[in-house]
Amino acid sequence: MIRWFFVCWLFFSSGSQAGTCVGKFINPLTDICWKCVFPLRVLGIEVIKGGPDPKSPGGPICWCYRPPIPGKLPGIPISFWEPVRLVDVTRTPYCLVNLGGISVGPGRAVSMGTSTRNTEDTTHSSFYHVHWYVYPVLYWLEVLMDFLCLDAGSMDLAYITELDPFWADDEKSALLNPEGILFGNPIAQAACAADCVAASTHLPFDFLFWCGGCHGSLYPFGGNVTEHQNPLQASTLIVMRMMAKLHREGLLWGYTGFEGLCQKYPMPLMRKSQYRLQMTYPIPQTNTCLPLGHTDVTWHGGKHYPYKGEDFGYLVWRKRDCCLCAM
Repeated sequence: MIRWFFVCWLFFSSGSQAGTCVGKFINPLTDICWKCVFPLRVLGIEVIKGGPDPKSPGGPICWCYRPPIPGKLPGIPISFWEPVRLVDVTRTPYCLVNLGGISVGPGRAVSMGTSTRNTEDTTHSSFYHVHWYVYPVLYWLEVLMDFLCLDAGSMDLAYITELDPFWADDEKSALLNPEGILFGNPIAQAACAADCVAASTHLPFDFLFWCGGCHGSLYPFGGNVTEHQNPLQASTLIVMRMMAKLHREGLLWGYTGFEGLCQKYPMPLMRKSQYRLQMTYPIPQTNTCLPLGHTDVTWHGGKHYPYKGEDFGYLVWRKRDCCLCAM
């Protein structure tokens, strides 16, 4: 499942900054907020209560193609939340935080993470690298009954920003999001205050797609945070930017609404309400997972500390609307 990580480790660890790499293996039994699977909806009706939840398809029956069977098969609409991806946010290149702090990078020069305070205007900026893992833990543990409704596969390291020439360069990243220039003004950014309130009380506003709630602007899609308030704010903003970037690149898709009942579909503009975040490192946040853009004021205490608590791991939860067929 993850054997190739250890092959990379044997070949490359001698050339990486292993002394600065910290992390912890996630324990799926004790480090995951399992109540975040809920609410569970069947036929659009909430049968098990849970946290804030976007509207789900209702109705008594749905119809989907299920190859190799010809024609459409009947099913019932079901909705739940699924933990699907792990994310490292790290200052140290090639440091796999969620895999126990293993360094797997080659010795060539890569931009290190930074946290810089400007004494002249008291601003604070930072830069982080991100590692994106496929993590279909519900499928492995066989928690739900119909595997057709679950993200299948094995754990894999799917994306690392150390190999992405756009991540550390805001001018290059603008090629992926040219519309970002439209939102770099005070009026557009002021609208993000409403997104902050919405994300902290219920769900973020999907139509304010340039806003990261209480954490800042989602543009540009890179690792530079020019308005660094604290490590949790910066790291969660970086995760959101990575998700928006992967949606724009066609690597993340939509799974909610009537369009998602039978299959995933392209979603070049990320629908923020489709996701939740849960911290896994340095302190697993096992009692709750939060909408994108939720204020960190209510939960940041004790969640970061010097040296081993300055890199972060997060678990991404995704809303899934699915047509549960009898096959």
